[in-house]
Amino acid sequence: MIEGIDPGWLWLIGGVILLIAEVIAPGFFLVFIGAAAVATGLFTMLFDLGTVPQLALFALYALLAVLIGRRFYANRNADSSDPLLNDRAGRLIGKVVTVVEAVDEHGGRVRVGDSEWSARGGPATTGQRVRIVSVDGNCLNVEVERTLPSA
Repeated sequence: MIEGIDPGWLWLIGGVILLIAEVIAPGFFLVFIGAAAVATGLFTMLFDLGTVPQLALFALYALLAVLIGRRFYANRNADSSDPLLNDRAGRLIGKVVTVVEAVDEHGGRVRVGDSEWSARGGPATTGQRVRIVSVDGNCLNVEVERTLPSA
């Protein structure tokens, strides 16, 4: 190590630099390595360890910190009141739309809001109402909207 500087301080300084780097460029990774370096530095200051035990201790602390961090951060549920928020096509499933070009198993077009989409299914004629049942790429799979008979 550097002559005249306690290795414990070097580990502490390195750990603090990693923690600062995490603040500058957050990603939840450097914080664990920085914490391992700080822990290694504190342990090295308490017990006079050689270079090899310091490196082994740092590797152990880093491994433990990353495993613990993954346990808490990797499995965060992204529960949302609107799980299809960024899935425009997924949001269309179940909507009733109007056929603008006859739809059969080979193709056709439907009006969704102010735009037209390719569609398959049916069969349905122009002007008929169909329900979107699934999405295949940019093609909507539709079926004829069934109305219940009046009692």
